[in-house]
Amino acid sequence: MSPKHALALVIGLALSTAANAEEFRQHEAHVHGHVEFNIAQDGKDLLVEITAPGADVVGFEHAPENESQEHTLKHALSTLEDANAVLTINSQAQCEIEEVDVTNTLGAAHSEHEHHHDADEHEGHEHHHDADEHEGHEHHHDADEHEGHEHHHHEGHEHGEFNVQYRYSCEQVTKLSNIETDWFNQFPSTESIGVNLFTDTTQSALSLSKDNTNIEIK
Repeated sequence: MSPKHALALVIGLALSTAANAEEFRQHEAHVHGHVEFNIAQDGKDLLVEITAPGADVVGFEHAPENESQEHTLKHALSTLEDANAVLTINSQAQCEIEEVDVTNTLGAAHSEHEHHHDADEHEGHEHHHDADEHEGHEHHHDADEHEGHEHHHHEGHEHGEFNVQYRYSCEQVTKLSNIETDWFNQFPSTESIGVNLFTDTTQSALSLSKDNTNIEIK
């Protein structure tokens, strides 16, 4: 995110009420089935930032492990890169998409885990090989500790997610009144969306569901 866009979000957060700020912090947690939309207006610029668990978007939170998962990821990225497939802004505001940025931590989480996993295995193999020749009991004890460490480490890094940023330029930003999302149709695993909205006229937090997909801007 550019400094300008980050500033818009920070200003919005600073102006929000304590209750909304608390709800915002609660929404930050990584919860399967729950996605976050942060929407900030700064002059004619409208920034939409979306954070979603990998499980919601592609059904897994690690790097693709087969051709099917590769295809699923490719399709998801294609969808997310098309802002019009995710959001529809009321036409009176005359908003045009200017920038799209889609990133994910599926590969990063997987690579980091693999790197540490391989290093542990290598060190463990050398140490246990020597120990096996001399002290079998110590080898067994160390192996148990190693397995426990691996398991804990693996669990701690299986939280890959997607981050999406759309920047619009709205010629008639004062006429901005609603944003409709098609997220639930595109990614049916999502059960709820928490929206943090910061504009010149309102600072609010609201929730969307499959039966309520409209963000009203008063």
